Amino acid sequence: MSFTSSEYRHVDYGWDDARVGSMNVAERLAYRSNILGNDQRITNTGGGNTSSKAMETDPLTGEEVEILWVKGSGGDLRTSTIENFSSLYHDKLIALQKIYNETSPNGVKTQIEDDMVGMYRHTTFNLNPRPSSIDTPLHSFIPYKHVDHMHPNAFISICATKNSEAITREIFGDEVIYTSWQRPGFELGLLFQEVCKKYPQAKGINMGQHGLINWADDDKECYELTLELIERAGRYIEDRDKGEQTFEGQKYENLSADHQKDLVSKIVPWLRGQVSQQNRFVATIESTEAALEFVNSHAAKRLAGLGTSCPDHFLRTKIKPLYVDWDPKNEDFEILRAKLLEGLKEYRVDYAKYYEANKEPSSPAMRDSNPTVVLIPGIGIVAFGKNKSESRVTAEFYNCAISVMRGAEAIDEYIGLPQKEAFDIEYWALEEAKLQRMPPECEYARKVVLVVGAGSGIGKEMAHLMIDQGAHVVCADLNSEAAEQTAAELIAKVGKGIGVAGTGVSGCGNAIGVACDVTDRVSIKAMLDKVIYAYGGLDHVAVTAGVFVPPDRTGHIPDEKWGLTFGINVSGPYLVADEASEIWKQQGLKGSMVITTSANAVVSKKGSLAYDSSKAAANHLIRELAIELAPLIRVNGVAPATVVAGSGMFPRDRVIASLAKYAISFSDDESTEELRNKLAQFYADRTLTKSPITPQDQAQGILFMLSDASSKTTGQILAVDGGLQEAFLR
Repeated sequence: MSFTSSEYRHVDYGWDDARVGSMNVAERLAYRSNILGNDQRITNTGGGNTSSKAMETDPLTGEEVEILWVKGSGGDLRTSTIENFSSLYHDKLIALQKIYNETSPNGVKTQIEDDMVGMYRHTTFNLNPRPSSIDTPLHSFIPYKHVDHMHPNAFISICATKNSEAITREIFGDEVIYTSWQRPGFELGLLFQEVCKKYPQAKGINMGQHGLINWADDDKECYELTLELIERAGRYIEDRDKGEQTFEGQKYENLSADHQKDLVSKIVPWLRGQVSQQNRFVATIESTEAALEFVNSHAAKRLAGLGTSCPDHFLRTKIKPLYVDWDPKNEDFEILRAKLLEGLKEYRVDYAKYYEANKEPSSPAMRDSNPTVVLIPGIGIVAFGKNKSESRVTAEFYNCAISVMRGAEAIDEYIGLPQKEAFDIEYWALEEAKLQRMPPECEYARKVVLVVGAGSGIGKEMAHLMIDQGAHVVCADLNSEAAEQTAAELIAKVGKGIGVAGTGVSGCGNAIGVACDVTDRVSIKAMLDKVIYAYGGLDHVAVTAGVFVPPDRTGHIPDEKWGLTFGINVSGPYLVADEASEIWKQQGLKGSMVITTSANAVVSKKGSLAYDSSKAAANHLIRELAIELAPLIRVNGVAPATVVAGSGMFPRDRVIASLAKYAISFSDDESTEELRNKLAQFYADRTLTKSPITPQDQAQGILFMLSDASSKTTGQILAVDGGLQEAFLR
């Protein structure tokens, strides 16, 4: 059976002959990998691997030698470039079999099998630095030029059934050979080599609880074979789908959009706090129709308890998720929280039992016992990871798990991977070594930082500084376009990462831009609701938004301008703190807040009555908030002298007015930036350091006050003013 490109229903056909026409073998491999990885039904993010064997010129001898190009360790098919592929002398890889076979003992889970991974480096071609993956032998020992190893939901559905071997035979005859689950490694490569010898007619292998491996001597044929086999599996399952009786039918009804939103705002920060007692996590929320169909079903509790079947899944989702059997229509928030609290306690106990029952003397210490996937009827999936990319991947993998369970239950009975096998993957020495090689995390890597006023000036600089520190940054500003622009700049810096899950704003990267009017509590609440959906909670807040309203020509400040000044500079930080405090209380996690005030708070001068008074009030607000929010949240301030560069409070007309006021010479044909530099230097000359105060200076001060370096400081104002004598405390 074969399909035309328009006939596929369970995969997308992406091959374009015109694009690959001028590519070499390695480039074609990267292209093939990308179009396979782009289809979530074919393989999950970061999963699967591909290879091609090609003749290359040996840089040492000038001779033509066969080279295996294979996706390296840690790559993602969807985004991989040539740099993500290992290149290895194929004859040297084959020669490793002699070393392995002559070592006793050998076989699955023996020391020599793990040791062989280190041997792959000795086969590196052309000094390629990309480390080889654990699946390298699989690709090397299968005697065909091109190999695809995918984790398609349809195939894993078959792999995860009680009668998977018989079902494989029913669908594919002798074209696809079934093999039982076996941990990836050298022995698995030898097994597949024997399968190819024993079944020369075979086009692929369906490995229990793992996925599809297929091959061809032409790369396009290999790609099309991958699609054909998945399509056949998908149609077999589709013909047996149970429709409304999927997962034994719906037990609970969905909530209204408003009710769901309100519930998420209440429960997710609390849940984040509960799972972050050992390590802080960032959340992704998945409320798609497919996710809700599962969590609302009669079978959800039973199936969730069986755990995931594919090791690629549970390395992110853990041995099983936490499912809470809660009726969203008839039970309230307090009941949900109580059930979650009890469920979390039971989960940690169960995880400890799982560890103790399966550990070996050489096993690493037990890892965090909290779940990374929580299933809540009416809400969907709440997935956690060390950062946003990781939490999106976790959610994506459980989406795949749901699809697998749906397919398996349609055609047979779903089974999970045996606990011992799961444990041996999760606590594999090679996996632990990979974790230990990872660089230490930045202080802010797991933190969510809200910057109010991020559209310009100090706030914009602060947002950039925080993303450089590894934080998840919420760029809030009255000007929504400016906020979104700043967020776009941050994402351009660090990328969005991998993983494609997340409903609405929860599918974001490490930065989002949101509109916020700090004088409007409703606007602040709406902004913070987006923060919760995006990241699950909030750790730090920096309020840099401010306004300077000059008096009119008579020196008078109209009432509305006085009110606006205090509304933004005083009431604004208070309202932000008051609304954020609800999230902080639910989380129960330490955090901090910094409010930008001004040297003007203690230096009175003519022409800035409203501004100076508001900043003096803000100084005292900081002290009051420090008392109110202690001991959970520290509240401090940073007081700059006049910051001209990059400030939204210094448009060209105000700069000119100030230059004229101070009798500083200028010409109308000078650029705004030149005029700002003149004014900035004038202000700098009044300080002890004689250096203009920049947004970068303020951002560094805010960073210090937010950080653990100032963990014993609260209710204080840090002057970043270049040494302004008039502002010295007395």
